[in-house]
Amino acid sequence: PAWGWKVFIPVSSSQGPGRGGFPGSGHAHCPQPTLGCSSCPPQGFGCAKALYISDADKRKHFRLVLKLFFSNGQEIGTFHSKLIKVISKPSQKKQSLKNTDLCISSGSKVSLFNRLRSQTVSTRYLSVEGGAFIASARQWAAFTLHLADERYNRSEFPLREGYIRYGSVVQLICTATGVTLPPLIIRKVSKQYAMLDVDEPISQLHKCAFQFQGSDRMYLCLSTEKVIQFQASPCPKEANRELLNDGSCWTIIGTEMVEYTFSESLACAREPVSPVPLIAALQLTGGGDVAMLEVQGEHFHAHLKVWFGDVEAETMYRSPKSLVCVVPDVSAFGSDWRWLRYPITVPLLLIRDDGLIYSSSFTFTYTPESFPEPHLQAGVALPEGPPHTSTAHPLPDPPPSLFS
Repeated sequence: PAWGWKVFIPVSSSQGPGRGGFPGSGHAHCPQPTLGCSSCPPQGFGCAKALYISDADKRKHFRLVLKLFFSNGQEIGTFHSKLIKVISKPSQKKQSLKNTDLCISSGSKVSLFNRLRSQTVSTRYLSVEGGAFIASARQWAAFTLHLADERYNRSEFPLREGYIRYGSVVQLICTATGVTLPPLIIRKVSKQYAMLDVDEPISQLHKCAFQFQGSDRMYLCLSTEKVIQFQASPCPKEANRELLNDGSCWTIIGTEMVEYTFSESLACAREPVSPVPLIAALQLTGGGDVAMLEVQGEHFHAHLKVWFGDVEAETMYRSPKSLVCVVPDVSAFGSDWRWLRYPITVPLLLIRDDGLIYSSSFTFTYTPESFPEPHLQAGVALPEGPPHTSTAHPLPDPPPSLFS
């Protein structure tokens, strides 16, 4: 296993250039051992590559706890991962949708690694760097694995729901950069052969291969740090098999990601930035002059205010999972709002009372209702400006393609 985290925190000269990370793992009723890891170097990435769980430990899930400090000892904060499932070894049974515990569904986040001759030191992870796919010995990337509809061409590429089976056409999208590979057919690997006639569900820690759709037996392959295409050899005696090389055999594993975002002006914050509030959903009620917005999520407290762009909203703390605020009038975003015929979209932020800013992926949109165009008469604008309706929604995230 491997765990990694990226840290992008500018450091003032008074705090010193160093940052340190001390990850541990544990459960509410279990001890929390400390993991050995590299401290965060200037590029802001650290990793821990080993966690030992004894046979006597019967836990099925654990979470990582990462504590970050400046070099002068000032605490930045404590950050928790999502629950991570313990999988001791890959299942040898033929997978069935009757037991979906280890199956991988469309839209899941996965990582891929290659281990030559089962040697741990030769492990390389599929990653993205500089907009290109690489095989990294140190840093792994999470990819969203989508089922594709084979009836459409690549430019349309609509996505489907469901569990992923061998023989399916899939798309791999890097969650950090949005870079994607062209459509791939996922194949089961058995004794270095790609099995062309297997259609069972994919399972965690299975070995698999990725054939480029429409190609002549070309597979996703690594060569040292490069990611290339490898042409498999047909088997004359068994038409349902193709011989691969070591670099074309990947192990697939589900991953969990959590991202914490906060302002870069840490010099003003004397308290740790954690717990970082996370927005999960928005619920709009009312309209006109009395629109209310409920912000749902985690780690809320009474010292947070909701901001619509650069406009503070009157905020009421309800619980650690709920904040309610009054939607600011659209006039707060410009004097010419009365004549607008297009929506106004502003980002939603949470700001702590000491000025620490927590951004989010959510926006709020004011939409003008249908109204006749204004008429001008004797220099007086008539009629009064149109009312606005409001909608709240997360930012869309269309993935760009690596290939034009």
